[in-house]
Amino acid sequence: MAGGPSGDRIIYVDMTSQSAEVRDFPAEWKLLGGRALSAKILLAECDPACDPLGPDNVLVMAPGVLSGTAAPTSGRISIGGKSPLTGGIKEANAGGNPGQHLMKLGFRAIVVKGQPADADARYGLEIDGDGVRVVAADEYKGLWNYALCERLHGRYPKESSFISCGPAGELRLAGASVACTDQDNRYPARHAARGGLGAVMGAKGLKFVMVDPGKTSARQPADRKAFGALCKQYTKDYLAGPQMFKTGTSSVVPVANMLHTFPYKNRTEGQSPDAQTLDGARIVESFEERGGGMHNCMTGCIVKCSNVVHDAEGNYKTSALEFETLTLLGANCAVSSWEDVADLDRLCDEVGLDTIETGAAIAVLMDSGQMDWGDAPAMKALLEEIAKGTDRGKAIGNGAVATGKYAKHGRVPHAKGQAMPAWDPRPLKATGVTYCTSPMGADHTAGLIVNPGLQPDQFAWESQKAQIVNAVCDSSGFCQFLQPTMDDIRGFYAALYGEDVSREAIHDQGWECLEDEWKFNSGAGFGDEDDVLSEPMLKDPIGAAPTVFDVSDDIVRAAKQRMPAAEDLFTTKATG
Repeated sequence: MAGGPSGDRIIYVDMTSQSAEVRDFPAEWKLLGGRALSAKILLAECDPACDPLGPDNVLVMAPGVLSGTAAPTSGRISIGGKSPLTGGIKEANAGGNPGQHLMKLGFRAIVVKGQPADADARYGLEIDGDGVRVVAADEYKGLWNYALCERLHGRYPKESSFISCGPAGELRLAGASVACTDQDNRYPARHAARGGLGAVMGAKGLKFVMVDPGKTSARQPADRKAFGALCKQYTKDYLAGPQMFKTGTSSVVPVANMLHTFPYKNRTEGQSPDAQTLDGARIVESFEERGGGMHNCMTGCIVKCSNVVHDAEGNYKTSALEFETLTLLGANCAVSSWEDVADLDRLCDEVGLDTIETGAAIAVLMDSGQMDWGDAPAMKALLEEIAKGTDRGKAIGNGAVATGKYAKHGRVPHAKGQAMPAWDPRPLKATGVTYCTSPMGADHTAGLIVNPGLQPDQFAWESQKAQIVNAVCDSSGFCQFLQPTMDDIRGFYAALYGEDVSREAIHDQGWECLEDEWKFNSGAGFGDEDDVLSEPMLKDPIGAAPTVFDVSDDIVRAAKQRMPAAEDLFTTKATG
């Protein structure tokens, strides 16, 4: 019963002429979505040597293959382009409803090219059942994300979801994120954060994308009976299981602290003395008195890992105060209170900044002696300063490496110019191999391995396996927190299109995604010599048995040589 969703299309937007056209989606790409589709488009249509903030960069917004269907927790969207932070290819993905809505309308991707002649001009992109239009948006220039989406919500149909660019993106700062609205289509708290793709969106003068799905229904699979049964069984099995993220990723704090991967004071230590007051359990405890609670960020999500955080008066403050944010804006800057981190998280969402890169940058500034450790009020003032475009604000907004240069401070933990996430490569060496070899630089979602007991001969395979599994997951539209395996994903693809998808085919897809990204980076000037971590990871030990990242070059290089597919490749769960 071959077939499945038909009439798929791609939106091409020319920001030089402020025009848009809709083209047919190539049939041979039907199993490509999200990250893999973004990589394919960028390799074909973007010069890897281009200026990331110039007209020749290409911004891709691509929902996953399963987005818009009834598959559980499958509506994520990938944002791709050449990163102004790393100078290489980048994909960052987000939850919320834009990915779901685009796919329900039959749009597999938005490809944005060119740049307005007037750098001060702002535009919006409207997408609905009547077509696609580029519209003037000068009235929204400089607006913070929440204020922007509130105004857009009053202007467009209530079903509409939004993708937006905050002031940091408009200022073309390399740590800028792309915001997506949540299931209620109001709060821009879901961010494709890493790699500075908000700066690419800002450089193209694109302030927002509005997607109105109207009364469209879920995409229909070729084999409805098999697809429906798969959705029902998968949901039942997940809800009967351990549900690792039932109280959100913030609950990981005690485990990370125990493993010496809850970095403190610019990663000079692997444990924070404030782990108890930064623990996500404190957030959960606040729900009874203040309100808030756990919710799903996108329609059809069964994980519900997003915590809605209220202030002491019971007013909404932020949502999805996650482990990475508690680590980088909290422990890494010696901030002791989760409530201060919640304020900082809201400010980053408002201005449009990656909380990981921003927390790492502020920690570098503190380490240089130019700000006191743990000074949360000063940090909040600094984030507001970023939106004003001051020199110090621009340094922080441009990321950790730029801040190191600004502060004349050499201790900057990063890989390929992107700051280290919470999971530290010194106790978790296989994860360090991922940071070295991933086309994305230091990105935990590229292939996280939380297993400090691995032996050196296992590092390369475990990293390669995780990178392939996560690339396939990020292409499917599934959230990594659902923890699907490649066998799970190919089963959903088979029912969606009514044809078998073999293990070999799904393995090829994941590997080809990585090869496309490595090829792009090669064209951008990257070589094997760039597959390294910065000096602090190599020289500054942490842990109960003090250790550094001391993995040999041979092991690191082996992770980029395709290995035979062992059985566990197809049964390993995606994780980020």
